[in-house]
Amino acid sequence: MSIRELIQKRRTIRRFRQEKIESEILSEIIDSARLAPSASNLQPLEFVLVDDPPVVEQIFPFTKWAGYLPNDSGRPPKGSEPVTYVVVLINRDIAFNGGEHDVGAAVENMILTALYHNIGSCWIASVNRKNVRALLKIPSIYEIDCILALGYPDENPVIEPISNSVKYYKDDEGVLHVPKRKLDDIMHRNQF
Repeated sequence: MSIRELIQKRRTIRRFRQEKIESEILSEIIDSARLAPSASNLQPLEFVLVDDPPVVEQIFPFTKWAGYLPNDSGRPPKGSEPVTYVVVLINRDIAFNGGEHDVGAAVENMILTALYHNIGSCWIASVNRKNVRALLKIPSIYEIDCILALGYPDENPVIEPISNSVKYYKDDEGVLHVPKRKLDDIMHRNQF
């Protein structure tokens, strides 16, 4: 699959099959983050890979899902939760401030590498950082930026052109629809 096809296929996944991801694939996903661009090549990012089922289960309540969907219907139901998490950290001994651009590049690399292996992902910024820090024994010098939830998809979200709202929604069959702006609406050539 070409990089363009991966990008076009990529959608946020919030329903996962309960199938373990091979350790070699998880290492490749983290390695793709390591290889992402880094401001001044400081490389302040570190990652906690969580794939032990009891720990994965403990992290789940510390995450919030799909704020646009009513009644927490975007949250994976029992039996559809992620099977792995990657907690993305910024080492503040290395980067005293900033690092968020590094995070964006690293997470997108992980998302695309996961998708290459048919693994879905959900990039989660709404996290109870205090509880995650305590559970995973993360030292205070590390800022918890976000969590990437991973698992083999058990849903197939679709994109559609924006009509009058950016809010994603589920139709009567439970299919998630994600509005996206058209290229002509966002690209300006040579001047605005």
